[in-house]
Amino acid sequence: MKFGMNLLLWAGEVNDAMLPTIEQLKAIGYDGVELPMFNLDLDYAKLGKQLDELGLERTAVTIRNLEDNPISPDASVRAKGVQLNKKTLDCCAAAGVQTLVGPFHSAIGHFSGQGPTADEWRWGLDSMRQTAEYAQQVGVKLGVEALNRFECYFLNTHADSARFVREIDNPACGMMYDTFHSNIEEKNIAQAIAAGGDKLFHIHISENDRSTPGAGLVRWADNFDAIVQSGYDGWLVIEAFGLALPEIAAATKIWRKMFADELTLATEGLRFMRDELTKRGR
Repeated sequence: MKFGMNLLLWAGEVNDAMLPTIEQLKAIGYDGVELPMFNLDLDYAKLGKQLDELGLERTAVTIRNLEDNPISPDASVRAKGVQLNKKTLDCCAAAGVQTLVGPFHSAIGHFSGQGPTADEWRWGLDSMRQTAEYAQQVGVKLGVEALNRFECYFLNTHADSARFVREIDNPACGMMYDTFHSNIEEKNIAQAIAAGGDKLFHIHISENDRSTPGAGLVRWADNFDAIVQSGYDGWLVIEAFGLALPEIAAATKIWRKMFADELTLATEGLRFMRDELTKRGR
């Protein structure tokens, strides 16, 4: 198992000013970091070299918005979503990213007032197939993320995302599991994790209030039991949020700070993950 820390806890983009923090994450014991990829005009090749020098591997996270919604009824909007997904994958390849994760299947924080239609499902499959084909070309894997009903209406459960990626039917396209969304939407955690099977490419470890993992109400014993029993042996990445991201505050609903400081959260979160795996002989 590899341990990562999502840098969205600090900022919406990674620049040289963040390198001291990233160095501290390496010293704490992380194997890698998860890069926010919202600004696609940064020098990701340079960042990749800097992370190589620190001995840190990397994954990345991105989103799609209403103006580039891959399930929009407007074909030009869908095309823009695919274009931006491909551009993000170019950035991933430049930075040496292994897996790109997130809700890049549809617009975050947008709602139609009903569940996904048959047309939206078809449009979503078409958009993601194009994205997956490009991901395969550039050597990056995709971890499609289901979000809870308050952030998205297209994919809400891990059974939804498992069905979606299996219909995509591309070896570069899998799903990710997230303990925060699972805590809201799933009735059976073991079944939610098992739904991924060989398509489970990534896991986010996130507390019910988005603060320090292990300090809240997520059913952690059930989650770690199911993760170990599933045979999953990839990334466990902490996703926590503070006040650094006003641009997505409407989606994450984070208005207050719920932890002492970011590095304490990272330190305690890594210790928590390791302890839970050690209890289970991993």
